[in-house]
Amino acid sequence: MKSENVFAGIKQRLDKVSDFMNLSENEVALLLKHEKVSRSILDVDGKKYPAWRIIHSNALGPGKGGIRFHEGVSEDEVKSLSFWMSLKTSLLGLPLGGGKGGVKFNPKEVYEDELQKISRAYIRAFVDVVGVDKDIPAPDVYTNSQIMAWMLDEYEKIKGVKEPGMITGKPLELGGIKLRGDATSKGGLIVLNEFLEVVGKDIDEIRVAIQGFGNAGSHIASMLSSEGFKIVAVSDSRGGVFDDSGLDIAEIINLKKERKTVQDYQSNKISNSELLELNVDILVLAALENQITSENVDEVRAKYILELANGPVSADADEVLFKKGIVVIPDILANAGGVVVSYFEWSQNKVGNILEEEFLKGKLDEMMKNAFHRVYELYQENKDKLSMREAAYVIALKRILEAEKVRGRL
Repeated sequence: MKSENVFAGIKQRLDKVSDFMNLSENEVALLLKHEKVSRSILDVDGKKYPAWRIIHSNALGPGKGGIRFHEGVSEDEVKSLSFWMSLKTSLLGLPLGGGKGGVKFNPKEVYEDELQKISRAYIRAFVDVVGVDKDIPAPDVYTNSQIMAWMLDEYEKIKGVKEPGMITGKPLELGGIKLRGDATSKGGLIVLNEFLEVVGKDIDEIRVAIQGFGNAGSHIASMLSSEGFKIVAVSDSRGGVFDDSGLDIAEIINLKKERKTVQDYQSNKISNSELLELNVDILVLAALENQITSENVDEVRAKYILELANGPVSADADEVLFKKGIVVIPDILANAGGVVVSYFEWSQNKVGNILEEEFLKGKLDEMMKNAFHRVYELYQENKDKLSMREAAYVIALKRILEAEKVRGRL
């Protein structure tokens, strides 16, 4: 799916929310304005790679958000992702703003030494933009802890200081924390379980399909399977598999570790499009943005959608799903576990303190549950007016605007 019009969709959603909140033109204009847009063309061994680092808002604190390596990266996409990060950090009550970065290329087509060169070139291009109290990057699509390590090393060499808090999602040896690896999925699971409890659904009744089998998708598949959910379909970028009696998730994960695809699993092969149209209870979207759009939304039959990816449902499709009574647990809530644990890592790096893993697990659980219930309560009070996404937007935007007002920017 193309991402060129993602930010137009954000404006569309903001129009509806601004009517509910009675926002002024100045408030809307401020929310749609990005604090800093930085662009570069990385030159690595004679090859050119367009790159961006964009801060949407720093009203609540320094920018925070991942860096993705993907051939579909565009400025529109990075702007949209940084906007959602602002809302995500606000909704979870973090002292952080929203930022995002990206490099346009296909990381699957380069060797590791070239990947390291691109990673270091990215930091050289944006070394004066990022920093522990400016804008803190993290892993995103096709980036990982090793890439964060290269980026940290390059930053510290240039600056001549040790500053582990300038980036999160690092290896444990460089100040990372163990909880970070599956934090996005863990947060999504916490929210999903809270949701199923309030709507009165038992796990035994639930059939799940998962689009996207990368870091977040594979982790939540493993977690759901361990808790007794029946996962009937999964897919990666090459296609999916379906078995109404349930899939062996552990076997599929092992296939992926062997650099195979999910379609190497012995079951009925389906396309990504077909997976989105399955008659399941829960559809987990863990791939990229704009997977459900006006083109395919009429075929969606899931009862509930959990957004582990950022922006997987377009604004137009949102309206249709709302009218159909399909509840979407929105990205800025459902996948916020990653940024919460990134906040834990950043905080520890800043103060030099080490907190026990069990304490941090409890804190993640508490923060995700509190955010869910605030969103769900507002949604229930205004079910005829607001979707769960719009309820989350209202709460997040209110906190950002309050910070802007006390700063004297409004």
